Amino acid sequence: MARTPLRGIRVLDLTNVLAGPYCSYQLMLFGAEVVKVEVPGSGDLARHLGPEPDLNNAGLGASFLAQNAGKKSIEIDLKDAAQRAVFEDLVRGADVLLENFRAGVLARLGFDWETLRALNRGLVYCAISGFGQTGPMSQAPAYDQIIQGLSGMMSITGTEDTAPLRVGFPVCDTIGGLMAALSISSALVGRERTGEGCFLDLSMLEASMSAMGWAVSHYVISGVAPTPMGQQNVTAAPSGTFETADGLLNIAANRQTQFEKLCGLLGREDLVLDPRFVDREARKRNREALNDELTGELRKRTAAEWEQLLPAIGVPAARILSVPQAVASEQLAHRGFFADVPFPGAPERTVRTSGNGVLVDGGALHPPGPPPLLGEHNVEQRDLLTRWLDGSRSLPAATTEDSR
Repeated sequence: MARTPLRGIRVLDLTNVLAGPYCSYQLMLFGAEVVKVEVPGSGDLARHLGPEPDLNNAGLGASFLAQNAGKKSIEIDLKDAAQRAVFEDLVRGADVLLENFRAGVLARLGFDWETLRALNRGLVYCAISGFGQTGPMSQAPAYDQIIQGLSGMMSITGTEDTAPLRVGFPVCDTIGGLMAALSISSALVGRERTGEGCFLDLSMLEASMSAMGWAVSHYVISGVAPTPMGQQNVTAAPSGTFETADGLLNIAANRQTQFEKLCGLLGREDLVLDPRFVDREARKRNREALNDELTGELRKRTAAEWEQLLPAIGVPAARILSVPQAVASEQLAHRGFFADVPFPGAPERTVRTSGNGVLVDGGALHPPGPPPLLGEHNVEQRDLLTRWLDGSRSLPAATTEDSR
C-alpha cells in the first residue's frame, strides 16, 4: 500500500457527475477522507448514468462507480433548517469544501464565502463552474461539450473536411477536475504556512484553454491561428499517423536525429538530403510529400513489427489501440493501474477502478473501499460531528437497497 500524502485531510464534496467527483477522486487516492454530501433520495446524478439500465435504476450507474470508490456518502437537504445546521457542523470540521453548482447557488442557500470562512478560518473552498463566479457568462449553464465548443477545442479537432468535432471523452470536465485538485492541494500547502484557508474560483473554460497549450499560445504570441490537422502534429514532420501493411501506426520523429534514423531504417537515406526535407521547417512545408514517401516503405511491414523496430532505434512509434486493447496493456498491469474493490452492497462482486498514474514511493494509489450507497454513512458522520447539540439535528436514515 502506497503512502498517502493527504491522509488526515477531510473533504466535503457537494459535486455531481464528473468534474467535481473526478477532483475528489484524485484527492481520495492521495489519502483524503472524502464525504459526499448528496441530495436525499436521489444523490449524485451520475448514480443514474451509464450503459447498464439496471445499475442506473439502482443508483449505482457505471459513471458513478468509476469516480466515487473510497468515498463516503451522507444525505443533506440544504433547504431544510435543521439539516443546514448539520452542514454547518460538518464545515467546521472540514479542510476542504468542493462544489460545482452554477455560480452563486451555494451563496443563495446561505453559504457564501464570508459565511463559510466565519465557520472555519482554515477552510479551502473550491467552486468549479463552467465560466467562473464572475463575468457576463457566469450564470450560463455549461456541460463538457459546451466548453469544448467555446474554447476553440472542437474547431481544431478533425480535418479541414470533418472539423469541428467533439473530443471522444469529456476532456474539459477532466481538465477542470485535475486543475481543481491541483489548486486545492496548493491551497492546503499554503494553509500550513499561514493557517488561513482561501476561496478557489475555478473556470472550466479557462482551465481548458490553458491546457490547449500551443493551439492557443501560437495565436496569442505569434498571431498564427491553428487549423484542424487531423492525425498530424502541427509542430513537426514526420509526426502523425501512417498506414502500414495491416493497420495504422503513430510515429513522432520530431527531432532531426530521429528523422535520420527513421529514414535509415526504411532504407531511404536519400530523403535526409532531399532539399524538401532537409530541416524541420522544410519538412513541415512539404509534409504531404514526405508522408507519401514514408508510407510507401511503411506498408511493407505490419504495425506490430514497426512498433518493435522503431522504438529500438529511438524513434517513438506505436499502434493505435481500441479502449479494450489499451485496458489490457501489459504496461498498465505492471504498474498496477487498475484495482478491484467490492461492489457496494454486494461484496461477493467487484468493481474495477483506476489509479491516476502516480506511484508514491513505488506504490500505486488505489481506493481503500467501494463506492458508497446513497446515505450509507449518515449515522457514522452524525456521530463524528464535533458539535452535536441536543439531538434535534437529524440526518435522513441510512439508505438501504430496498429503499432505493
